[in-house]
Amino acid sequence: MAKAIVTFKIMPVSPKTDLEKVAEEAVKKIIAYAGDGDRKKEIEPVAFGLNALKIIFVMDEKKGSPDSLEKEIAKIKGVNSVEIIDVRRAIG
Repeated sequence: MAKAIVTFKIMPVSPKTDLEKVAEEAVKKIIAYAGDGDRKKEIEPVAFGLNALKIIFVMDEKKGSPDSLEKEIAKIKGVNSVEIIDVRRAIG
């Protein structure tokens, strides 16, 4: 069965937001939704000291759309917005 590689871009409410805490909470929600598969996180500079958090993870494509997960991550304290910026199919 094919897997989907999903990338979330998480924007914090301010440059002072602890992105490590946000990442920790987001990963818990990702594991609950997609299982404990491969994942990677990156900090991406945006502007004027503001950084975005990108989390890339693998999920079974049978799960369907990760839109509900996007909404759950948006509820984390310190998160301003969440966007699914990439979904790719990985076979093998």
